[in-house]
Amino acid sequence: MIVEVFPVGPLQVNCVVLGCSVSRKAVVIDPGADLELIEETLRKHELSVEMILNTHGHFDHIGANAALKRSTGAPLLIHHEDVKLLTRASLQASTYGLVAEDSPLPDTELQGGETLSFGEERLEVLHTPGHSPGCVCFYREGLLVSGDTLFAGSVGRTDLPGGDHQQLLNSIQQKLVGLPPETKVLPGHGPLTSIEHELKHNPYVAG
Repeated sequence: MIVEVFPVGPLQVNCVVLGCSVSRKAVVIDPGADLELIEETLRKHELSVEMILNTHGHFDHIGANAALKRSTGAPLLIHHEDVKLLTRASLQASTYGLVAEDSPLPDTELQGGETLSFGEERLEVLHTPGHSPGCVCFYREGLLVSGDTLFAGSVGRTDLPGGDHQQLLNSIQQKLVGLPPETKVLPGHGPLTSIEHELKHNPYVAG
């Protein structure tokens, strides 16, 4: 599988492009900004976008949803609990003195537990509320796109509307710590890590 991770936007969100090396079909996860960089990455690997996926609805993760959808025509998917945030991106951004384009509504509302296919690749949707009510992670063997649920050495903030610290910790314990320790973790911000490393070193995860 083709895996590209690169920071976008002023808050340096890790946008993730996953591509099937056989079909050249791809998903773009959290296109927060910088459409040109996303398109350049797709062209480099000769990928066509099968789906646009959001781990959650905060403005820094969805700011290029509209532009990417106009560019590719690909369907947008987000958990149903965060749909209401999509049309508030510009308002959210303005509270930080930033600018973001409101997102279109999703073509599909995720519930958690789905398996998404692009070419010969599959992703499992794990609902991990806490950072926001509709936070999800995307998992396939050996790889977890954790959004703002789990970071290297930390976890997502829970002081924003809809956040719940205990719920976040429960999500991590119930959905993530049981994954194979060698699973590579691609967080929503910051450096990549692994389940094994977080179990040993992350004070929010280690038992």
